[in-house]
Amino acid sequence: MKATRIDHIGIAVKDLRAAVAWYEETLGFKSGGTETVDEQKVEVAFLPCGEGELELLESTDPEGPVARFIEKNGEGVQHIALRVADIDAVLAELKEKGVRLIDQTPRYGAGGARIAFIHPKETKGVLLELCERS
Repeated sequence: MKATRIDHIGIAVKDLRAAVAWYEETLGFKSGGTETVDEQKVEVAFLPCGEGELELLESTDPEGPVARFIEKNGEGVQHIALRVADIDAVLAELKEKGVRLIDQTPRYGAGGARIAFIHPKETKGVLLELCERS
């Protein structure tokens, strides 16, 4: 598997607008606005940072994965996304190696990216997202 770089770091927050305001006012980041991703039950804001981004995620559903994460762990880093050139080939390679995946096939995430998650039990407790952008 070849990851080309860290695409973004996902940070689970309870209040997206307050979190965006803090990152902008305190650290000087600039958000390009928000986007709702119904399939993942989140509203997100991306904050460019060097070659990568911070992705702030607020759950839109109390039963959604980000809400469950916050309930269990509190706000904070929820996942790290790795940029890949061909997500289908990467998933096939990982399946062949017997890697436990959350997603067997890619789905669409924020910004139209094709994404899939590797189970944290495979990665020493880190939720890794594979991210292919066109």
